[in-house]
Amino acid sequence: MNIVYKAYNFLLTGIFFIFFPPFWLYTRLTGRYRDGINQRLGFYPKSLVNRISGAPKIWLHAASVGEVSAAVAIIESLKRLVPHGAIILSTTTEHGQALARDKLRSKATCLYAPIDFLVSVRKALSTIRPDILVCLETEIWPNWLFEARRMGVRLALVNGRISVRSIKGYLKIRCLIREALRQVESFSMIREEDAQRLMMLGVPREKIVVNGNAKYDLLLPMADMSIKDNIEKFYNLNGNVPVFVAGSTRGTEHEIVVDVYGKILETLPETLLIIAPRHLEKVRHIKDMVIRRGFSCQFKTDIDKPGGIRTASVVIMDTIGDLQSTYSIASVVFCGGSLEPLGGQNILEAAVWGKPVFYGPSMDDFLDAKALLDKTGGGIQVKDGRELAERALYYLTHPGEADAVGRLAKEAVMLNKGAADKHADVIYRLLNPNLS
Repeated sequence: MNIVYKAYNFLLTGIFFIFFPPFWLYTRLTGRYRDGINQRLGFYPKSLVNRISGAPKIWLHAASVGEVSAAVAIIESLKRLVPHGAIILSTTTEHGQALARDKLRSKATCLYAPIDFLVSVRKALSTIRPDILVCLETEIWPNWLFEARRMGVRLALVNGRISVRSIKGYLKIRCLIREALRQVESFSMIREEDAQRLMMLGVPREKIVVNGNAKYDLLLPMADMSIKDNIEKFYNLNGNVPVFVAGSTRGTEHEIVVDVYGKILETLPETLLIIAPRHLEKVRHIKDMVIRRGFSCQFKTDIDKPGGIRTASVVIMDTIGDLQSTYSIASVVFCGGSLEPLGGQNILEAAVWGKPVFYGPSMDDFLDAKALLDKTGGGIQVKDGRELAERALYYLTHPGEADAVGRLAKEAVMLNKGAADKHADVIYRLLNPNLS
């Protein structure tokens, strides 16, 4: 193992010294990624560290927006179990950091995670000095795990997920991953399939429990009907205007959705299309494409402006964090990343509003959500754009059946309730090993 670990750090050190200097220069010239660069190297300002008060110190790491949602739910449960504890939440991305600060405020100290460079990890851990380090979902970083264990920090992986795609990569470096995972004391996974893949990497079954997806525990309180009323006013909806929401679209899905919309308009010409691309840098390209197809188009930020009003038939969401509430006004929903082989998106964000949810065949990253919808019959899988157009138009013209499917979709979310409490309990028991 020493040879593999040394090889990993030798390679990582080489990459760091080759790529970090030009990256640092890029941040200075463009301003991008400048926020938190010192923290990524393991240097935290004293003012930030001084805000961490209480015991025990529980450090959770969530890479991006999706993992932060799960972390927030688990932290809410932890605050009830360990009311005097200090909660630290680290993220990798800027969007994840912004969401964490917005959702948690004074409930946790939010900071950027150090890169998995040995010097940075050691500096970060010696500064924060957590009692337990909790990684979420698929955050497996060898230096983090080895150094934390060496310093006597307890380790857990919660809301764990090992997808079909990620297991293939892990198996190629099984020798390193197996030893890294050996440092972790408890694994609280989302699905039984995740547990099975973890065992393929050498983790003993007795270290693993299956507790569902904490991310979905936040959804039920968010489905407030007063939100729907406000969103309807924002989009200037009158009467029974059909609304087709396409969320987290990627790749060619933008074009597919617009094609589907064109077919819907042949029967329902008043329909509003709202597209929320997964990557905001694509919004200009999408708007140009929509206009070329002959549709009027606005950005959401155009409507946000003083005196702004929705007049176009197509709205492109160019903001972060608004998609989930926008699902409330949908008549039908398509969740992207699924018609292309990209693993899908969180279909339960729409299901919680009681909406018919369409998705393609690629759902590898959200098989737990798909399984819940399959169990109740609240999800509708389509193989391509043609089938999406046919099925969407059917439910748009049969609102009674759409409502029935929507009720089954919301029931699926109810089946997962309580997962965050279970994951938090795993952390609590690791902090209190004398508990039975």
